[in-house]
Amino acid sequence: MPIPVVLTEDYNYDLPQDNIAQRPLAQRDASKLLVYKSGACITDTYKNIVAYLPSDALMIFNNSKVIPARLLYVKDTSGIIELFCLEPKEGTPYEALQHCGHTTWTCMIGGLKKWRTEIPLEWKLSTEKECIVQASFVQADENGFEIDFSWTDLEMTFADILDCLGQMPIPPYLLRKAEQDDTTRYQTVYATVEGSVAAPTAGLHFTEHIMTALSGKNITQAFTTLHVGAGTFKPVNASYAHEHPMHAEWIEADKVLIEQLATSKKIIAVGTTSLRTVESLYWFAVSCMQNNALHEVDFVLPQFCPYQQDMIHSKEAAFTFLLSLLNQKAINRVVFKTELMILPGYQMKVAGYLVTNFHQPKSTLLMLVNAFTKGNWKRLYDYALHNDYRFLSFGDGCLLQWEDGEHS
Repeated sequence: MPIPVVLTEDYNYDLPQDNIAQRPLAQRDASKLLVYKSGACITDTYKNIVAYLPSDALMIFNNSKVIPARLLYVKDTSGIIELFCLEPKEGTPYEALQHCGHTTWTCMIGGLKKWRTEIPLEWKLSTEKECIVQASFVQADENGFEIDFSWTDLEMTFADILDCLGQMPIPPYLLRKAEQDDTTRYQTVYATVEGSVAAPTAGLHFTEHIMTALSGKNITQAFTTLHVGAGTFKPVNASYAHEHPMHAEWIEADKVLIEQLATSKKIIAVGTTSLRTVESLYWFAVSCMQNNALHEVDFVLPQFCPYQQDMIHSKEAAFTFLLSLLNQKAINRVVFKTELMILPGYQMKVAGYLVTNFHQPKSTLLMLVNAFTKGNWKRLYDYALHNDYRFLSFGDGCLLQWEDGEHS
């Protein structure tokens, strides 16, 4: 199919500030759940989500963990310079967080005019050993600014440095500073792989109780990793969506998950990140089929890959072929970046159900939801706004179904 022509303004809507949840509810699973099926909207709570899920299904969770990526430097004049670590210049976020002594990241900088960039910023940590941390300005790059971090205690990883100096990078539309409670509540209960600078927010509603209840319907839990970048908050400023440069995010998936995707008939994606992961994995597999070879780790799945394909393969065929390549090379996982942009008209290849929050106006995530609901995003959002749903990261969410879970 050709690249869809999508007018960005068609995804604008009035979101009152009062509808944006500033903080999570006391109980994660007390959030409202909008269940949308066959054009009808039902209101319940996440505590009861299992009742609406199909039995004998595979449920995909993104286990990426949010890092305290925001570093504040307070000048002697009380001026503040903020470094927001977006992604490392080399390797995956998880790998770069294990570096000792030195690492280089792309950062956004708040208060850049206050920084004499020829002089490094410096912090002193009060640890068992005195540790001096420096941030040196290198240059501007296409996504922000290249910052070189170095520190004197070589037993400390960069993850340790961030734990000491960093703050949780809560979204900019939350009109408040990060609080102590955000260290746990802006994190899913199953987060294990450090690397995201924004939470996979659909998963914030899940509790140990829900995870246990899934087994009662023979719903298999599977975990993958997509490290969420700050680009997830970036509005589409171009007049047409296809003019928007989609942000790239790291994906990691092991062979067990790929085997499950190949054989499962009902697949539930928890969050747009999980959906983007499994759909990207399908197109990664198709691209490997076309090349008859496994892509290297530095492979980036192009933004418009699905819209430039003449031949469509079944997910079973694509994932089975990918498994054969992994077995040939004795490799247990795939790691790559995806720029996949899911626009209205896109045909889901893997995910049959989607659990997701309510997203910002004029966002690529809202366009993804419209693709999944085949043009019905306004019905959902009007219902939510008129029924006092809470929006965005700490807000309520919905359960959506695609073609009764079947795929062409």
